[in-house]
Amino acid sequence: MLFTNPAATRRPYDPALQRVMNLATARESRQWLAGWTQLHRGSTPLHALPHLAHQLGLGGLYLKDESVRSPLASFKVLGAPVAVLRLVLRQWPEAGWAPVDLLAGRHADALAGFTAISATDGNHGRALAAAAQSMGCRCVIVLHAHVSAEREQPIRDLGAEVVRITGNYDDSVQEAERLARAHGWWVVSDTSYEGYEDIPRDVMQGYGILVDELLERMPGTPCPFTHVMLQGGVGGLAAGVVAPLWERYGAQRPTFIAVEPEQADCLLQSAIAGRASRATGSVDSVMAGLACGETSPLAWRFLQPAVDHFMTVGDAQAEAAMRTLAGGAAGDVPVLSGESGAAGLAGLAALMADPVQAAQAGLGADSRVLLISTEGATAPGVYEAITGRSPASVLQAQAEWMARPLHT
Repeated sequence: MLFTNPAATRRPYDPALQRVMNLATARESRQWLAGWTQLHRGSTPLHALPHLAHQLGLGGLYLKDESVRSPLASFKVLGAPVAVLRLVLRQWPEAGWAPVDLLAGRHADALAGFTAISATDGNHGRALAAAAQSMGCRCVIVLHAHVSAEREQPIRDLGAEVVRITGNYDDSVQEAERLARAHGWWVVSDTSYEGYEDIPRDVMQGYGILVDELLERMPGTPCPFTHVMLQGGVGGLAAGVVAPLWERYGAQRPTFIAVEPEQADCLLQSAIAGRASRATGSVDSVMAGLACGETSPLAWRFLQPAVDHFMTVGDAQAEAAMRTLAGGAAGDVPVLSGESGAAGLAGLAALMADPVQAAQAGLGADSRVLLISTEGATAPGVYEAITGRSPASVLQAQAEWMARPLHT
């Protein structure tokens, strides 16, 4: 389903929103994380996919590959660590601590009584656990019934304590809040609710780092992309991408299209209702990172005026997109993209297969589309079962492709 957002506008970035999220703070966050041992040095690659673009009938197709961001294999490593850093600095304003020293564990003794807690579908909790381990504070992660043991173990390996509950992601969010109130812990979540916006703002601001990297190689105007496909979830990543691109390009911003699972359509329902709303389906999806039932109200403040179209895809479409990327469609570079990572391509392929919807979204032979592959094989067993390829074999194929002269 594709829904065109009647509230989307073309105007300069709102000053009120700029005070909440802005490029300057994204750059500061990037500097803070630059030397962290859990991040690989440098920007993640932007792959051109010309053969797949031709197959789909597009003028250009580009993919920002977050699978190589860190050993955690997900963009989430940009959000929770930034948020917990800013939280600690707010709690100890007179200490004069430097973020680099916090991430190096040089103030672990002072943080011994500090506990961060969050609900997760896997990647956010893993990122928070990694930050807490580096800083020397305690971390508690709440997992719902649909999070696999394969996603749980890496969180435990990073020293976090895991609390298991029945129910879905939204139930785990409520349990994390209850435990935090009961024990005096701090919730570090990427979804906001009444009275809780500062930390989700910091998480979303961290996601803006990947856009800051893109903007470094995109001097001046106009934007080299006509369209950007955005993964849904609670809206945090989408807002973190929309905000800096809107700030840079104003009324000439690209067209934004948000993609979510059919059974976790909270953003699409929000667009229909004109306010942050809940999903209509079961929420459970193979796209685990997008299996969220309730839109973040803070994220919605950025998405409602800027996202032009909202759409849903089925699990089978996401799985097909994973296989397309793994195989290096028609000669493009093979990409290791997980279930949620491939959602943007799944949505794009669905649109281009329907001429009416493609026209509705303004997609055609002159379009230059940006995809963000938000994760690699964060659940290797699931990845291999879906694609028929091991993560290692895809990475080997990618290395061989990259070694070719001129990548031909």
